[in-house]
Amino acid sequence: MRTHKFVDLFAGCGGLSLGLSLAGMQGLFAIERDSMAFETFATNFRSEASPIAHKFEWPSWLAQRAWGIEELLNEHQHELEKLRGVVDVLAGGPPCQGFSFAGRRMEDDPRNLLFQKYVEAVDAIRPAALILENVPGMRVAHRSSNVVELPFAPAPTRRSFYDKLVESLDRIEYEIDAVLLDASHFGVPQKRLRLVAIGVRRDLLRRIDGGIDRVFALLEQARAVQLVELGLTEAISASQAISDLETAGASLHACDDPESPRGFVEARRGEATTRYQRLMRDGADQAPNSMRLARHRDDVRDRFARILAECRRGVRMDDESRRGYGLKKHRIYPLSATSPAPTITTLPDDVLHYSEPRILTVRESARLQSFPDWFQFKGKFTTGGNLRTKECPRYTQVGNAVPPFFARAIGTALRQAIEEIENAKEAFCQDSQLATVAACS
Repeated sequence: MRTHKFVDLFAGCGGLSLGLSLAGMQGLFAIERDSMAFETFATNFRSEASPIAHKFEWPSWLAQRAWGIEELLNEHQHELEKLRGVVDVLAGGPPCQGFSFAGRRMEDDPRNLLFQKYVEAVDAIRPAALILENVPGMRVAHRSSNVVELPFAPAPTRRSFYDKLVESLDRIEYEIDAVLLDASHFGVPQKRLRLVAIGVRRDLLRRIDGGIDRVFALLEQARAVQLVELGLTEAISASQAISDLETAGASLHACDDPESPRGFVEARRGEATTRYQRLMRDGADQAPNSMRLARHRDDVRDRFARILAECRRGVRMDDESRRGYGLKKHRIYPLSATSPAPTITTLPDDVLHYSEPRILTVRESARLQSFPDWFQFKGKFTTGGNLRTKECPRYTQVGNAVPPFFARAIGTALRQAIEEIENAKEAFCQDSQLATVAACS
């Protein structure tokens, strides 16, 4: 079988790309507008340090830098159209903040309009299949900031952005469907619910029995097979994922990361004790980067220690508990050592370690997302203030990423679906007396 090729839009640091690569696909190029996230991507997929198995090809006409999708479409429409028949899968999920239930969910949030650019890219490249991953809120109707709803007036009909996406793709002859999936069922040590939309070009889809439902049946098969291949269960706990990164009993040394100010320390990685930890270390002979520990004040550490001693683990602290500890944040989860982690977000202080009075390191968060230890993160560790909406530091990169093991199963299912389509086409062209040159080209 030939190697199937993909392009990743809204690539972030590369979680989706890594998963598709693990599924046996070859990356052509990726588009990411944030310079820090793209530096991480390029380090892992285009540098001398990139593992050969995951290195992207990259076309000569595309500068290897941070690009926005609007800029790509404006400057390289002709080159994108030349990729028709070359790209098997167009992958990418627009930024999810505008769809998230945690935000204001305004219909005219400019981040929500990026899905239209995604559709334009699909139309230019005409891939065999596409993937779009987002938060569940994409399938729920938004409210508009510039519409005043009058009392006693009929409520306006609202459509979700998912509905609009389906309409837009239908017009360019793609059939799309979506399911809600939990990443923890795929060997990811994290309860992360995501909407996964998969589309296939209609002329190709009619060649396989079951249509788009067949693709999702293959995804369920890929999930089950992946767990067996990796030797994992559906519920990898937080301690199974990161106990070798605990600081208790570990030697500490100064953090020498060039992006970190002086005064921070790291703990040396301990011995791997679980199957998942050994998988994460595969190909990583050297100590992983992004192990820097937070510098908590004594009073903060004391408060965290009381929370770990007194509060339920694995669930978000309720309003009364947060007030009792003088906390203003609305989302704080003390991890449970024996359960998968909650959804890893872009904010480092959303999650407390299960046995140590501190927040997680970037590397621990990455482990809970199923990023292997050889994967390097670049840029600032964190940011604050107005820069939160403008920069994508390491914690944000990790929180925004598609878990690679999750993406691996999706990629496997799509690769198998495309192979079934190609086999059906080949059988038709060999056996049918009615086959035409056009039908078999």
